[in-house]
Amino acid sequence: MALAGQIDSGGPRFIRSLRWWIGGILFASTVINYIDRQTLSILAPYLKQDYHWTNVDYANIAIAFRIAYTIGQTVCGRLMDRVGTRRGLSISVTWYSIVSLMTSLANGISSFALFRFLLGAGESANWPGASKAVSEWFPKRERGLAAAFYDSGSSVGGAIAPFLILPVYFRWGWRVAFVIPGMLGFLWLIGWRWLYHVPQEHPRISDAERQMILAETQEINTAGKSRLRWRDLLRLPQTWGTIISKALTDPVWFFVTDWFPIYLVAKGISLKSGLLAVWVPFLAADLGNFSAVVFLAI
Repeated sequence: MALAGQIDSGGPRFIRSLRWWIGGILFASTVINYIDRQTLSILAPYLKQDYHWTNVDYANIAIAFRIAYTIGQTVCGRLMDRVGTRRGLSISVTWYSIVSLMTSLANGISSFALFRFLLGAGESANWPGASKAVSEWFPKRERGLAAAFYDSGSSVGGAIAPFLILPVYFRWGWRVAFVIPGMLGFLWLIGWRWLYHVPQEHPRISDAERQMILAETQEINTAGKSRLRWRDLLRLPQTWGTIISKALTDPVWFFVTDWFPIYLVAKGISLKSGLLAVWVPFLAADLGNFSAVVFLAI
């Protein structure tokens, strides 16, 4: 795709297929999100030795993240509806980028747990925000692929993280390793604030693409103005299907994201020389993600 497009009466240049550039920046957000959260998991075998943590100590730190993340995802959907996708994701990424930088100041279980709790609260907005952005920018026929695209950033971020974090750790130590994802978040914010506006207001969207998007999203946006109550959501079979599927799959995914490096070290595999083993589960998750989209589209 080329950025160069048409020029409308001396106005800003159009970006062709702008919705997929929006999808790309959502993908980048998810990549950074997962690099950020995987930093502790990758460094956990070394931090356990440095701070004499038991597995229970590390589990308590990991659970602090999960508690805040669970609560935050429930709250952040409403937040995105209230403040808008552009501002909502800006707040989220600013929040967790600052927390990532501040994690370099941690000096024990309590401070690590506090920073992980704050990180979980900030990162929980990524999926509600990205889902809302997809509903705003993509026609119904493309939403499954767009969602798979940004969601695949979790696996890509998890796969990239060891190659980024471990060399920094071995050269400069764990505190600098926590600074890197925070800086990536602030770089992302520059692109996000420039690129993202709703289709109705975007200065760089062509009229043809705007009309195509709005023709299919107008009905959903109108329906979204009447909020469903919690008890109404709990009556929907789709709600329970989501809850049950996540309850069955998330424990496996959480093991991979939180415990896999510790598991590999316990099995005698050095992370420094065994990077292939660290990122293979994330590659498999990516392949499964897009395979599911293809299967459902058939």
